[in-house]
Amino acid sequence: MKRLFDLCWTLPGLLVLWPAFLVIALLIKLDDGGLVFFRQVRVGRSGRAFRVWKFRTMIAHAEQLGAPLTVGEDPRTTRFGRWLRRSKLDELPQLFNVLAGEMSLVGPRPEVPRYVALYSPDQRRVLDLMPGITDPASIAYRHENDLLARAPDPERHYISVILPAKIRINLDYAARATRWTDLVVLLDTLFEASAAL
Repeated sequence: MKRLFDLCWTLPGLLVLWPAFLVIALLIKLDDGGLVFFRQVRVGRSGRAFRVWKFRTMIAHAEQLGAPLTVGEDPRTTRFGRWLRRSKLDELPQLFNVLAGEMSLVGPRPEVPRYVALYSPDQRRVLDLMPGITDPASIAYRHENDLLARAPDPERHYISVILPAKIRINLDYAARATRWTDLVVLLDTLFEASAAL
């Protein structure tokens, strides 16, 4: 049923949003002339690796220039990329991951292998769930970049404080999730995104 729910929203969403995809792609090109999309290896359900789709918000080779975290006003972020990140529009291409069955609309955000390798056995239970474009933890930590910017060691703070909290939130949510609660999470996410536009 969750797969049907995803497809019922994803297919119409792609049909409605394709003009926005074209405009965003053009603006990324005009910003710095680089690639439109960014693909990164993430860990999905049952620990399977896949490549997530995003609109590119950082300069070329940004991953080689720092940690896989965005902290505050990260200098690797392009001018247009900052707005894309604030509005969460950089996540829209993950609708293709949903279409491919690699992600769901609502589920724990898929993490990079570097951090999944640090999961405790209990935290690895989150890998039993289908990853998603949005989740309750993403809403609760919508100002994560600002929190990390205030930490003396952003990556250590993420690993020891934020990541465990997000996993707990997602495991608690999964234990009581329904199509209706997923719809509420989607609407909350859309509200947060529209407020940043």
